[in-house]
Amino acid sequence: MPQGLTDVLEEWKCLEGEYEQLQETHRMYIQKLDEISSLQTKCTSSISRQRKRLKEVSQLVKKCSTGPSEEDAKTLDEVKEKIKARPNAFFEMEAFLPKKNGLYLSLVLGNVNVTLLSKQSKFAYKDEYEKFKLYLTVLLLLFSFICYFFVSYRFLDAIFNFLLVWYYCTLTIRESILITNGSRIKGWWVFHHYVSAFLSGVILTWPDGNLYKSFRNQFLAYSLYQSFVQCLQCYYQSGCLYRLRALGERHNMDLTVEGFQSWMWKGLTFLLPFLFFGHFWQLFNSLSLFRMAQLPDCKEWQVMMCGLSFLILFMGNFFTTVAVVRQKLKTRKQKSKTL
Repeated sequence: MPQGLTDVLEEWKCLEGEYEQLQETHRMYIQKLDEISSLQTKCTSSISRQRKRLKEVSQLVKKCSTGPSEEDAKTLDEVKEKIKARPNAFFEMEAFLPKKNGLYLSLVLGNVNVTLLSKQSKFAYKDEYEKFKLYLTVLLLLFSFICYFFVSYRFLDAIFNFLLVWYYCTLTIRESILITNGSRIKGWWVFHHYVSAFLSGVILTWPDGNLYKSFRNQFLAYSLYQSFVQCLQCYYQSGCLYRLRALGERHNMDLTVEGFQSWMWKGLTFLLPFLFFGHFWQLFNSLSLFRMAQLPDCKEWQVMMCGLSFLILFMGNFFTTVAVVRQKLKTRKQKSKTL
């Protein structure tokens, strides 16, 4: 037998052995997947059953009267504390179980399972989301700076606004996936991205004319300031979250937001003046557009829609931030009284 054929047969024999191992590994993989699917179904049904029974026990606890014994009262208080803690435990468990997509994700992605099964995958996706937000914010900062100071072409404005639409739409999808995987994002800080995407889309369709030109620089200056503040927030919030996670005071899936939350009170209150200035700039934009809509030559529907969008953004951002600050001050006051 020729030497070349001998080499070929030896290589093939080795390859066949590796292929058989691959088949066995793949068979085990499929078997484990079936086992995981069965365990997921079992866990989901058990959590539902636990929730139902927990409600029943809660009702019994409310009706229960402790005896004269202090030990009985202490035991009942312990049960109450455990009942309060149980929903958080269910939430942690469900973060690793497949669940039905919400309406928005169902419309965008269909009935695709977006639950990531490992902590490493969840954290990697969250980290990639934070990087995406920071890189795009820097890009928008540079783009708005160039459009405001150096060029004045409607075509470039359209690209900038299209970039804003794509950015906010992408954020809403990624945030919905992160919420499915256990991120606790407050309602308004998600909803305001929908409003921002709508606002950017309306400005994108605003035809070039005198009214657009009169508002253009004001909007670009606002976008420049907003991107600057968002860069500040991304940088300082990331550091603050890292420190709080290391101390065990925050969840691993918590995210940076374009606003103010209670966990930012320690170390990030210096951002509040920047945030409030941005909020009142949104109100100023809204009032400017409402005045513009009263002009006799105003025929574009985009003027009124942009004014309403800016007003919604101002009200949501301002009152949410005020509520967080008020709640935090109230908590601090109660703590100082107890001390």
